[in-house]
Parts: sequence; structure tokens; C-alpha cells
Amino acid sequence: MIIHEFALRPSVVSQYLSEMRSTSVQSDRLRFRRNLERLGEIFAYEISKELQYRKEDITTPLGVDAKCDVIADDIVLATIFRAGVPFHQGFLRYFDNAENAFVSAYRKYTDNENFDICIEYLASPRIDGKTLILCDPMLATGSSMELSYKALLTKGVPGKIHIASVIASKQAVEFMDSVLPKDAELWVGVIDPEINAHSYIVPGLGDAGDLAYGTKE
Repeated sequence: MIIHEFALRPSVVSQYLSEMRSTSVQSDRLRFRRNLERLGEIFAYEISKELQYRKEDITTPLGVDAKCDVIADDIVLATIFRAGVPFHQGFLRYFDNAENAFVSAYRKYTDNENFDICIEYLASPRIDGKTLILCDPMLATGSSMELSYKALLTKGVPGKIHIASVIASKQAVEFMDSVLPKDAELWVGVIDPEINAHSYIVPGLGDAGDLAYGTKE
């Protein structure tokens, strides 16, 4: 797996990450969601450099044809509910002609610390031979991402897979490397060193879904 970690070279991504982590800033849900959207836009731009392009003759208002590079990949943007929605929206602003897929994956706790990952909903086009971009802001253990990827494989085998997360744990990165195709690419804002007993990323930022949309029972 090819890993792209934005934190290795400070940029405006670092600024948005600092705001999303900060307890004094992240209580503003609108700002938290907007920062997720911004990061989706930046990630989309960087991923666009790895796509395939074709030349097209475009007629300008001056009646002259200009040879332009246009995206040749058939892109499917896939998102894990619910924290992934604003992140997904940022991607969609750049890849506005992409098809879209949505997966419901959540933790079903068996006690205070142990849980199973449940998939209850999948809406996806066929993905055979297409470029699949699967995004979820937090990559803690990698279990949700793996099961969501396997669920999407029921719709076909993509030609290329990109995984996008704002924050990932080192453990999850190693796990995804073991389950994804070798040419898969992981795009991540920063890789944090560990997860705690509740499988939250440390230092992380907390529950991205709750911060974006409010707490749940």
C-alpha cells in the first residue's frame, strides 16, 4: 500500500487539523463540518494528480480548439456514515461528475469496551474497473473500513482503490496494508501513534460524528 501523509510536510491541512483537534474550537459544529469539507477538497485535488487523463479538443468562444486534459477515470466516491458525509461533500465539489456510494457501518457494543462492526446499509453503483475513493475521517482500527470495502466488492472489483482519512492510527494503517491490494493508496492527514482501550485514536480528536452532528444514544 502506498501511503501519503500530509503531516510530513506542513501545509494548510495542518491548520485545519489543529482546529479540529482543539477542544476550544471543535465545539463549533459548523466550523468542524466546514473543516472536514475543506480537507475533502484538498485530498481530492491531491488524488487528482494520480488519475488518468485523456486529451480533448475544446472549442473556446474565439472559435479555436484548445487541447485540454480531462479526467479519464470513472470515479466512485464512497462514504461511511455519518461522519464521512461532510468529508465526502468536499470530494464531490471537485469530482462533481463522480458516481456515489454510501455505507452504514457502526460499532455495536457488547459491553463497555468490546464491540462488533455492523453493516446495515449499502447503496452503490457497479464499481467494476472504476476508481474507488473510499473516505471516512477517522481510521482507528481499520475494521469499519475493511468491512465497508468488502461490502462494496459485492458491486464489482475496482480498477484502483484510494482510501482517505483525516486521522489514522498506526495500528489501522498497518492493518489496512495487510488487507488492501498492494497498489492501493492511503491518503491521511496525520498518523497518530496509538488507540486507547475504547479503540479511539490518541491523541485523535474524539468522535467525529458527534462533533459534526451532535451526540447519539
